[in-house]
Amino acid sequence: MNSFNEAQQEQLKEIGAYLRQVRLEKSLRIEQITVKTLIRQVFLEALEEGRYEDLPEPVFVQGFIRRYADALGLDGTALAKKFAINFFLFDSENENHKPKQQSNIHIPLAVPYAVLLVVASLTLFFKLSPQNSANSAAKSKSQSTAPAQKTLQTSPSEVQVFPVQVTVELQDHSWLRVKVDGKTAFEGTLNKGDKKTWTAKKQLTILSGNAGAVLVSTNNKEQKPLGVAGRVKQVTFTPESISSQ
Repeated sequence: MNSFNEAQQEQLKEIGAYLRQVRLEKSLRIEQITVKTLIRQVFLEALEEGRYEDLPEPVFVQGFIRRYADALGLDGTALAKKFAINFFLFDSENENHKPKQQSNIHIPLAVPYAVLLVVASLTLFFKLSPQNSANSAAKSKSQSTAPAQKTLQTSPSEVQVFPVQVTVELQDHSWLRVKVDGKTAFEGTLNKGDKKTWTAKKQLTILSGNAGAVLVSTNNKEQKPLGVAGRVKQVTFTPESISSQ
């Protein structure tokens, strides 16, 4: 299911018609554009005809427009910017359908004040108690007469961090977007033989336009394909998901 809104659909039709007109004026066949851009011909035909239902998500279509325009000798970056896209997570639709739970519990404002008053009263009572005062005085005296001892400060044990390390190796060309702990660390096209490694503390997300071409290795484990060749797929890696593999 794609996520093209009405404005994007209109933009797609205008840009696609313009690209087709320029291609015909230059007497170029669509097969030639396929070779230059490495974009599947069915996607190029759908782009020219504005058939958004046959195209992947808008973020990929924007990349198609840029590469197609560059192949025609146009300013691909400028033309791609005219196609507005909305970045989103693949599970955003499910998140929107989650019912919002509202708490029906009402606590009167006077209750927390009463609790604070009771706690303050008890604290003051124990501090002013004669027995506690005597114990405090004795403790202070023993501390003043005792020989000074060197205090060893022990630092709290450091929490061991288990970072997420993901290495990708390309068997064929593919567009990738990598987010490390919520920030985009890489976005672009990698070719066959390219190899890159990213690390994260909490999570690392890989979005690929050709999942079958991407071999993924987590924390130096065995390589596995990200998905099926020619398909768009997004995978999020966390310390928990890696340890369960």
